[in-house]
Amino acid sequence: MDWSQCKAVWRDPERCGGQWCFDDTRMPVVCFFEHLESGSTIDEFLEWFPGMKLEQLQEVLRFAKASLEVPVAA
Repeated sequence: MDWSQCKAVWRDPERCGGQWCFDDTRMPVVCFFEHLESGSTIDEFLEWFPGMKLEQLQEVLRFAKASLEVPVAA
């Protein structure tokens, strides 16, 4: 999966430990998935991190889903 194709994220090897972060934030994308994994809802995540936008979260989820739908090369 090539996260550079996702419009809702950015990455700089010199900032935030080189992690993929949500655009216009320093919030690592992995943090969102960790919260979901632990049972948090999207609404809770948005409440806890007011700088985040629903559209960013939706775009990351769409991108992750689309990556699972890519056919495997033979």
